[in-house]
Amino acid sequence: MSFKDLGLLDELLKAVDEAGYTTPTPIQQQAIPLVLEGHDLLAGSQTGTGKTASFTLPMLHRLMGKLQGQATLRGLVLTPTRELAAQVVEDVRTYSKYLPLKSKVVFGGVNIQMQAKTLKNGADIIVATPGRLLDLVRQKKVDLSKIEILVLDEADRMLDMGFIHDIRSILNLVPRQRQTLLFSATFSNEIKTLATSFLRSPKTIETVRHNTAAELVKQTIYPVDNRRKKELLSHLIITEDWQQVLVFTRTKHCANRVADDLIDQGIAAVAFHGNKSQSARTKALAGFKQGKVRVLVATDIAARGIDIDQLSHVVNFELPNVPEDYVHRIGRTGRAGNTGEAISLVCVDEHKFLRDIESLLKQKINQVVVKDFEPDPSIKAQPIILGRGQQFRGPPRNGQPSRNGQNRGASQGGNRPSRSNSNRPQRPSNRSFSR
Repeated sequence: MSFKDLGLLDELLKAVDEAGYTTPTPIQQQAIPLVLEGHDLLAGSQTGTGKTASFTLPMLHRLMGKLQGQATLRGLVLTPTRELAAQVVEDVRTYSKYLPLKSKVVFGGVNIQMQAKTLKNGADIIVATPGRLLDLVRQKKVDLSKIEILVLDEADRMLDMGFIHDIRSILNLVPRQRQTLLFSATFSNEIKTLATSFLRSPKTIETVRHNTAAELVKQTIYPVDNRRKKELLSHLIITEDWQQVLVFTRTKHCANRVADDLIDQGIAAVAFHGNKSQSARTKALAGFKQGKVRVLVATDIAARGIDIDQLSHVVNFELPNVPEDYVHRIGRTGRAGNTGEAISLVCVDEHKFLRDIESLLKQKINQVVVKDFEPDPSIKAQPIILGRGQQFRGPPRNGQPSRNGQNRGASQGGNRPSRSNSNRPQRPSNRSFSR
């Protein structure tokens, strides 16, 4: 099957061809015809499978069918992060280069008045993070009353980040008669409940089995003592000559420490997380893509915006406490048909996290002990303190029962807001997308 077989406008086909794409991915083959027919859609697809084009292309096609004299906001894409919003609008502009449609992007972390100014000339499509969009609506800089197509991209991550109230507020502002497309990497009960509340007789597609890891990714566990993780990481990067490495940590504080240590070892590295300004994050990501930065050390939320087709290595410096996040992390490599490697440095404290991940994947991950980095069997597991409202994980100290931890995770820059916390999280806006 080719893109021409999907019934898209010639202008879109020309742009797709110039972008270097010839054959639609499975998610595109299934989603595009359904969206063109006007159906609401609940789509499950992992990152790197082409989901962005699966809603961008048919949305542009349908909006052209009712083109008005001047730019009128009729298409809205909501994303959880700044980097993802920026990446999606980049795709919208790539595919609409031969169409008279204007697209704009709005997200937090930058001057809101400057964004409001760019909206004065109108837009047919806005890609936005929920919080900043609502701010602009309250300032009467954005009118959502004529939205025809609403897309929720990475809806699972938006729920994880606590955006459910913002999403519901936006749903109350857009017309009831609209087409709604919801894309999620997982079909959790929360996602199904959300979909039931605002999708109308949706078509459901799921191109990858629930929570499977990318098939082209080679996964390896390196057992190592916690105090030697940084040493092993630099050893692997240097001896294996890894040139582009994305390293994941659980907290911003740890990301800073790991990046600083790598720099001390003569390895070009930079930390990438929510405490960094938007300009710093943009510069860091650009340097990483261009090869000027060899190692990007990121937290989970920030890394949702990283989309690099040929990223060769992902390293879990710390295993995530949420098993699904492991799938998201390693999905940064093995994209667009390329192979990749996912390395996890696992200390004895993280064995419970590892068991949870292997249970989710329904497979054991191969373990390799690196010479001179063998774990000390006399070291006992210690509990891992997570963020606000979460419990100690791992074996209790000295036989004492686990108890709720204080907000140490937050003080260290924990990057996952607790769902029990009713306060709106700091408005991240990101950039992650799959072509």
